[in-house]
Order: sequence, then C-alpha cells, then structure tokens
Amino acid sequence: MGRPAVVALYVLALIVVLVGVDVLIFRQHFWARLMVNIGIVLVFGAFYVRFART
Repeated sequence: MGRPAVVALYVLALIVVLVGVDVLIFRQHFWARLMVNIGIVLVFGAFYVRFART
C-alpha cells in the first residue's frame, strides 16, 4: 500500500473516532465535546509524527 493510501486511511480513522465520540457520548455538551475533539486530534497528530512520518 502506498503512502497516500496510508494517510487517507489514517484520516478516515480520525474522522470515524471523532464522529463516534461526538454522537455516542458528548451529543449535548458543546464545550466538553470541543475539548475532547481537540485532544483526539492532538493524539492522532502525535502518533502520526512519531510513527507514520518518515
């Protein structure tokens, strides 16, 4: 699998996690949802920088 495909799957996984957490847990809590979304993006970014980037 090429690098663009891996990046696309990684971004797709990020979107699925964000939407899943939003819908299942933080539906009516705007500020909590915003903070958790920022945290999830930061964690995904840290994993990308540490493991996926070459």
